[in-house]
Amino acid sequence: MKVLNLQCSQGHSFEGWFASQDDYDAQRSRGLVTCPVCNNSEVTKMLSAPRLNLGAGQAEPPAKTQTESTAVANVAPAQLQAAWMQMVRHVMANTEDVGQKFAEEARKIHYGEREERNIRGQATREETEALLDEGIDILPLPVPAGLKEPLQ
Repeated sequence: MKVLNLQCSQGHSFEGWFASQDDYDAQRSRGLVTCPVCNNSEVTKMLSAPRLNLGAGQAEPPAKTQTESTAVANVAPAQLQAAWMQMVRHVMANTEDVGQKFAEEARKIHYGEREERNIRGQATREETEALLDEGIDILPLPVPAGLKEPLQ
């Protein structure tokens, strides 16, 4: 198994597992290798070092100071991407998908016509603006294509 560090043209980094270099090349040429964040198929391999397990324990890295661990400016893009993906997964797992009826369902919940519950779905820009104008709290959330369907 070959593990490759990949990056899409939008700068999202991710990992891909392939049987061989030829397998990666074949899948990429057919457009099957896509970014899990934005579904972009313009993917390139990044340089990576081999991982060698030599058995001996390694010294732990020095602990970060409180300032370093809480400053957003010091957070690596990969950490931000991972945190965003975790948040999206949490939303997907804890909401009901109402599909194209999102605006209608959100209004019914807001005006007490339906039980209060967490929902998600699709709405046009106009529907979104109308909901916000009515004082209905909603949050647009782009969901990566890979998270819209169950993974095997």
